[in-house]
Amino acid sequence: MAQPQASEGDRTGKPPLRVGMVGYAFMGAAHSQGWRTAGHVFDLPLRPELAVICGRDAKAVRAAADRHGWAETETDWHALVERDDIDLVDICTPGDSHAEIALAALAAGKHVLCEKPLANTVAEAEAMARAAQEAQARGRLAMVGFNYRRVPATALARRMVAEGRIGTLRHVRVAYLQDWLVDPAFPLTWRLRREQAGSGSLGDLGAHIVDLAQYLAGERLAGVSALTETFVRERPLPSAPSSGLAAVSAAGTGQVTVDDAALFTGRFASGALAAFEATRYATGRKNALRIELNGERGSLAFDLERLNELEFHDGTGPGTHAGFRRILVTEPDHPYLEAWWPPGHGLGYEHTFVHQARDLVHAVAEGRAPEPSFADGLQVQRVLAAVEESAEKNSVYTPIAA
Repeated sequence: MAQPQASEGDRTGKPPLRVGMVGYAFMGAAHSQGWRTAGHVFDLPLRPELAVICGRDAKAVRAAADRHGWAETETDWHALVERDDIDLVDICTPGDSHAEIALAALAAGKHVLCEKPLANTVAEAEAMARAAQEAQARGRLAMVGFNYRRVPATALARRMVAEGRIGTLRHVRVAYLQDWLVDPAFPLTWRLRREQAGSGSLGDLGAHIVDLAQYLAGERLAGVSALTETFVRERPLPSAPSSGLAAVSAAGTGQVTVDDAALFTGRFASGALAAFEATRYATGRKNALRIELNGERGSLAFDLERLNELEFHDGTGPGTHAGFRRILVTEPDHPYLEAWWPPGHGLGYEHTFVHQARDLVHAVAEGRAPEPSFADGLQVQRVLAAVEESAEKNSVYTPIAA
């Protein structure tokens, strides 16, 4: 498919990359910010064009289009995928529709960006990865949206690990803590229903930390051992009991069918050990993600609540100077920062989506496979499935003698 030419009204002279996005809620807003901003900050080879946004509620999707700068709207994603004036389909819907939309978009000759987790099941993710591989042979590319790879501090950490700054990896420990489910009166939204979300904190938060751990380590997990728990098993329905839930009580509540928290250990292929915690019940924690890597020569640590900082301990120095030091990741030779503000002027969460758009535009223009690929998303899905399987097997505790 030939790349469309720049319009007469475009002064950049660059051909457009016409984006159609399915979904317009939290992630839709974040992705819109990325597409809208990337070309104004970075010198991109293609010009992202917010062409069409799609959602089932015509009035709501029109409001989202006006708010975020999309030119047109659709209420049927099938119609969006079939449009000849769309080059890339961006999927920001619940997990139960990822596979169907992505497979249709790739078959229709579109590039695809799909939010994480890639799918709700390993079988769906396998089908998506196969389709992406076949589409790549036809010049169509697919990427999964793990935006925490695009924090400059985590990208710098990856560079330092690859350069051998911490030596052979020994440990990775990572936790992602939120508290938005602490109130038992919080309603039964789609994120608490397995048929839509696939899993709970495991897929929502665990997918992020599994991908980030593997990305920073530069290797994959080989096995896991896990525990999961659902603390509040029944919640009030967000509307009338006619919402279609299979298990609805007379009191207007429904069953929570996903995990609230997941704890698991893992071993990387090299033998390095890992510990993971993902929960939506950490009272007082809003969006706390922290990861630490320990190697034979040093350690690195990142905390999302200190987004522009990376902690580094150089274990090769004298013991009298031992300890972590702060790297302020705002220098122009740090990842992504060449186009932003002077040193010391920090970035925020939304910039990860700008960087995501930037990386994908370059990949499309250069015809090279973007990262993380659908194959990377499949690997994460396999880890999540192994965690669930292990948790089921470990559901009976071995009692500890007094």
